[in-house]
Amino acid sequence: MPGLITYPSFPEDLPTAPLLVVDYALLKSGDETEKGRLWKAATELGFWYLKNHGSEHEVDEMFDVGTDIMRLPLEEKVKFEQANDGSIAGYKSPGANTIDDKGTGDLNEYIVIMKDDILAWPNVMHRAYPEPANAHMEGAIRPFSRKAIEVNLTVLNVLNEKLALPDGTLAGLHRPEVRSQDAVKFVNVQPLFRTVSEDTVLVPGHTDYGSLTFLHNRLGGLQIQMPGSEGWLYVKPIPGHAVYNIGDAMAIMTAGLLRSCIHRVVLPPGEQSRYERQSLVYFTRPEDTVILRPLAGSPIVADAVSKNPEKDWDKGVTSQEWIARRAKARKAANYQGAEAWKKHIVGTEDEAALARQVTNVA
Repeated sequence: MPGLITYPSFPEDLPTAPLLVVDYALLKSGDETEKGRLWKAATELGFWYLKNHGSEHEVDEMFDVGTDIMRLPLEEKVKFEQANDGSIAGYKSPGANTIDDKGTGDLNEYIVIMKDDILAWPNVMHRAYPEPANAHMEGAIRPFSRKAIEVNLTVLNVLNEKLALPDGTLAGLHRPEVRSQDAVKFVNVQPLFRTVSEDTVLVPGHTDYGSLTFLHNRLGGLQIQMPGSEGWLYVKPIPGHAVYNIGDAMAIMTAGLLRSCIHRVVLPPGEQSRYERQSLVYFTRPEDTVILRPLAGSPIVADAVSKNPEKDWDKGVTSQEWIARRAKARKAANYQGAEAWKKHIVGTEDEAALARQVTNVA
């Protein structure tokens, strides 16, 4: 079982990102200092560690469930292959997504299970999933999802307060009972037993599509690009700490006050490269019908819009359309050349820099 593996330590000589550590227990208790720390992290870098989130047991269970799914024969998993139309539910086989403007296929496989299906199970809202998902839906997948929803709503409420929005504004755009693209994602990459560079890209530079990302991993490989830089810094895994970040939707709705930072995934460094790299994520996204534009009702957001009037923050699309466009662009089956790939793959954070660096990831 993944929880019983002792992994090699993360190399100490690698450059790592200066992420702040935010204490969820203090946030939940209303601690003003911790709220300020969250605000600083969300506005300056958009990435931080979250400790004392109370999800350790659920996370361990989910790593086991994800491993059970990934151990199925490929011919069984591909029965649940994602469509190429921008829908994100289901299994993605290695090579089905592109990692550069040449159309190179990726090395990842993953399963995406939609929040709507999790909460409605055994009813189906989006699609069916491999049998291990059904077997563990009530015992592991739903408990993890409910915990993630609780954590994310707490974070949203703190950000709501800091943005001087009317009470419940952000929570009202992320109601669990309303259809959205919220999802649990489990990613698996086999160890590569050949001479490759540690800079070999598994996921190219990108910004996340939605509002909040609640990430759990045990091996290195995640890297972020500091604002104003084109270099990469590792995000060191810390036991018991989730990695948390802001996505495009929150950046758009706050006119860039909250940062959707460019990040990528490369092979685990050093001795860690001999092991499967597995990640567990809960993505919180606005309800499907929410139009992505700066939020009315916040004087802070209004001021941000006025200070950057040339930026086209009003995307004029729904949350569902925004996510489908980005997901569809990554599919190898939809590859239409370098220019089309660069046009549609970018998100909100420093789009010119992102478009430059995604052409040099091989």
